[in-house]
Amino acid sequence: MWPPYTYHHLLAFLLTFFSYVLLHSSRKTFSNVKVSISAQWTPSALQQNGSTLSPGDTWEENKLFTDVGEATLFLGALDSIFLFSYAVGLYVSGVIGDRFNLRYVLSFGLCGSAITEFVFGTLTEWLHFYNVYFYCVLWVLNGLLQSTVWPCVVAIMGNWFGKSGRGFVFGLWSACASVGNILGAFLASSVLKYGYEYAFLVTSVVQFAGGVVVFFGLLTSPKEIGLSDYSETGLRSVTRDSDSQRPLMSDDEDELCDEYSIQQRDEEPDEPQPKAIGFLQAFCLPGVIPYSLAYACLKLVNYSFFFWLPFYLSNNFGWKEVQADRLSVWYDVGGIVGGTVLGLISDLLGKRAPVLAISLLLAMGALVGYSHSPNNQLVNGALLATTGFLIGGPSNMISSAISADLGRQEALQNSQEALATVTGIVDGTGSIGAAGGQYLVSLIESKLGWMCVFYFFIVMTGCSVLFIIPLIYSEIRSLCRDSQARTHQL
Repeated sequence: MWPPYTYHHLLAFLLTFFSYVLLHSSRKTFSNVKVSISAQWTPSALQQNGSTLSPGDTWEENKLFTDVGEATLFLGALDSIFLFSYAVGLYVSGVIGDRFNLRYVLSFGLCGSAITEFVFGTLTEWLHFYNVYFYCVLWVLNGLLQSTVWPCVVAIMGNWFGKSGRGFVFGLWSACASVGNILGAFLASSVLKYGYEYAFLVTSVVQFAGGVVVFFGLLTSPKEIGLSDYSETGLRSVTRDSDSQRPLMSDDEDELCDEYSIQQRDEEPDEPQPKAIGFLQAFCLPGVIPYSLAYACLKLVNYSFFFWLPFYLSNNFGWKEVQADRLSVWYDVGGIVGGTVLGLISDLLGKRAPVLAISLLLAMGALVGYSHSPNNQLVNGALLATTGFLIGGPSNMISSAISADLGRQEALQNSQEALATVTGIVDGTGSIGAAGGQYLVSLIESKLGWMCVFYFFIVMTGCSVLFIIPLIYSEIRSLCRDSQARTHQL
């Protein structure tokens, strides 16, 4: 039975959801405008009128590469740079999130990343300043800043929502990344005709505004309003945290002040606060390593679609960049439905690993089917949605519901401050795999073609299943024992 939810649960759900929606929409912008950036960084942007250009006259002013192939390799390198710095940052950000106010860390990451992306995509174009090293430094900084967001939002959700129904709630909530991709695709495509710099401008401004709203409005834990989870099924009153932990904007401030004065007279002495778990301790928790390795392979595939799908559709089928951007959202639609449905099924079963395994095995077949997609947007969109359901769904489950399960397991002995650390480890390991994969995708495509890229995806998806085989076996045995026990009771 699910616990009773309050207005504050809904507010925490929505604010954390839209925080990551805005972050991912700005992140998606880079992948949606790769064709435009590649053209701007090569002579093709100046040669489309058919005139012959002298390299000495126009080339050295602002052009970075001699052809589109070189620009594509650098775009792949930027993806890898971003993901490697993002991965390193996740390991650190998880530990920071368990030791500092989650609201402050989250707001800092959102606003700082928005400023960095504005400089990268908008300011440099307005100033006609093009420099490979400057782009690399900015993207390292962007990866580090964005890494603060995911551990914080998962930890906040874990504080508000117990294990009962977590698969469905987190499955629905983890659609934030896919919704962000869809929003980013539409925002970018709507202003792309004015120049790719305006796509970066719109998404970065919206993200910065979101960071300000989070700073003033987000409650990071029920304890901040005098509530705490009770056996993960209900709520009870506890001593609230200090005023510095509460947001500056609250509808219930007067009511809470009265309640606080009553509680001070009636309450027991303060409960001891759980200590934050160490990084190595968190890494060695049961299930963390297998799921982290599985997520490294799966996130490689998922983020390859994220970073390269519009580019692939535009170059492989010859569709316009705006068409490719809008068609790519069907992968995210499939991921939204997949994460919610698979989360609900795992709640009903009480197990996660078998559900993941079945979905990933089917995903291998879906990848084969999509690699042979005809030059038809309707068929391509249907195959994309199916592939997103079977790959994006499990990816959302591991990064959210399963990470929260691992961060609240019995081995922690009620140390709630492990949530952000464990989430950072799982997502950080996944990002390392994704980082290496992005450069491999650009390399394999340039040497062997897109078909070999899809074969690579199939192998990585299979490896995701291999890493969680011990967990699958353990959970299936547990299901069988439970079934036998129910049979004996009858």
